[in-house]
Order: sequence, then structure tokens, then C-alpha cells
Amino acid sequence: MRLILLGPPGAGKGTQAGRLVERHGIVQLSTGDMLRAAVAAGTPIGLKAKDIMAAGGLVPDEVVIGIISDRIDQDDAAQGFILDGFPRTVPQAEALDRLLKDKGFDLDAVVELKVNEGALLDRVETRVAEMRARGEEPRADDNAEALAKRLSAYRAQTEPLVDYYSEKRKLLTVDGMMTIDEVTREIGRVLEAVRAADAKKGTKASRAKRTVKTGAKKAATKAKGSKAASKAKAPKKVAAKPAAKSGAKSDSAKKASAKKPSAKKSSGKQTVGKKASGKATVA
Repeated sequence: MRLILLGPPGAGKGTQAGRLVERHGIVQLSTGDMLRAAVAAGTPIGLKAKDIMAAGGLVPDEVVIGIISDRIDQDDAAQGFILDGFPRTVPQAEALDRLLKDKGFDLDAVVELKVNEGALLDRVETRVAEMRARGEEPRADDNAEALAKRLSAYRAQTEPLVDYYSEKRKLLTVDGMMTIDEVTREIGRVLEAVRAADAKKGTKASRAKRTVKTGAKKAATKAKGSKAASKAKAPKKVAAKPAAKSGAKSDSAKKASAKKPSAKKSSGKQTVGKKASGKATVA
């Protein structure tokens, strides 16, 4: 399963990511952790990031994408991953889409933890007050003023991703104001619905494929049978006998001709006339 968790600072993304990792056997990918790991490992992209950070610059998107590419190729990410803290902008989301497409992957879902910003500010103020009451000093950035700045940056840069992934039909919105356990159960429910829909879609595609193959096979068999039947019904050709030569007589014709009587002989003798009524004159 490949997921992205969206939500403003303080929405509880880190807590829910940890529970998803445990439940699904996938890895949590934090851009900060990946950058530090790449630098420590001395990878080519890690060394490039190290030089940029040493110069006080911001690591460009293409470097972060390169680090993510190397990370998801590792064996422990084979079952899937959760991206935490990335993408933060629409251009980063587009770059991530291209990366996953090149690797033949696709996102299963983008889970948005929707919260009330006013409630978040109240939470952080309460937490800071409780820490100080216990004699603990909160972090310098763990206060209402710092949170207000981070929330403003989230609205400007990251919130447009809600519309981006909604248009791609990947967005699942969960009420982040519920208790931690309730949020966990709701995330599990919506992800299970996605899995069921994907399985149903895969079954339909498989059935359609089998139907096409069966239809093609039947058509081929029918065509073969029609061809054989047509061949069986066709009349056999009889070779024509050569015609007898003009003017030539057959043996039977010759025999018939030989048996015919010859024509009467021409009258070479004088015809003796009838006796005259008188006596014949004696010369």
C-alpha cells in the first residue's frame, strides 16, 4: 500500500503514520530522515544535497525526488510506504506522479486529516501550559505563535494538494478532531473500502478479458467450421475430354462406309425398246 498523509501541523499525521506502519508492514518515509540518511550514506544524490545544505540553500525538488527514488527502491519499501512531509506543493506532487509512473507504481490513497485550526491553537497552548506546570521547557517552535505561522504556510503551499488529489479521485478525508483511536479506526475503514473497490475492479477486468478471449475463440471455431462445410459442398470439377479432330473418321464410321453398296453403273448398254407394233425393218 502506497499512501500520502495530508494535514496541517498538529493534525496528528505522525501518530497515525506510525500505526499504519505497524498494521500494514510498510515504511514511513520522512523527507528530513531520508535527506539525513542519504547524506550519511554518501550516495551521489546525498552528497549533492549535503553541498546545498552546507551552503545554506534549500534542497531543490529534483534532489528530493532523487532521494525518494533511491529510498523506495530498497527492499523494506517493497510492500509499500507512507510519505510524510512530501509532497508539500503541487509541482512536487506532479514530480512524484512522474516518478511513480516510471517505476510502474501508483498511489493507493491520499488521506487528509481535516482539523479546525482554532482548536489546534488551543491544543498547543494547553500543552505548553501543562509542560511548564510540570517544570518542563517546551521547544522553541512549540507555541501558538510559531504554529500560526506554520498553519499560514500550509494554507498557501500545501492545501492546494487537496483539490489536486481530489480531481485524481485519490483523496480520502477523515475528521482529525476525533480521538486518536477513532481517527485510526476511520482511516482503517476508508482504506479497506479502497481495497475492496480495487479488488472488485480487478475481478471485473479479469472477467471482461476472459469474455473477450472466449468470444474470439468461438468466432474462430465457427469460421473454421463454415470453411470446412463450404469446402465439402463444393462440386468436384470433371476434366473435359479433348474434342475429336475435325474431318477425322472414327473406326466405326469407316466400317459403316465400307458396307454401303456402290452406286449403279452408268448405262453403257443400249436400251432395248419395246417391240414395235409393226415388223421390224430389215436393212
